[in-house]
Amino acid sequence: GRDVCLVPYSAYHVEKYHRWMQSPELLELTASEPLSLEEEYRMQKSWQTEDDKLTFIAIKGTEQPTTVDAEISRMIGDVNLFFPFSPTIAEINIMVAEEKSTDCDSALIPLL
Repeated sequence: GRDVCLVPYSAYHVEKYHRWMQSPELLELTASEPLSLEEEYRMQKSWQTEDDKLTFIAIKGTEQPTTVDAEISRMIGDVNLFFPFSPTIAEINIMVAEEKSTDCDSALIPLL
């Protein structure tokens, strides 16, 4: 199905996220630069502490996973929100990284 839910981007997501971001295609599509794993952990912390951006991990299914491993196995992408001018107006970027889950992209929009 196309059901997805969003969870806060946590340190335990970083390794899988980092593997996704080794893809030249994803780097190009997201206008991202390749980062080392250490840099990715620093970036994850910045998403939690900076006031002008938020990120969530998209996971397949609508029920909250009961374990970290279950959550990681259901990761399909991320949703980033940027607040460059105001805390009430955001630029939104959606990335579906798992090819088998590209049908989920339209399911992410109503969650926002």
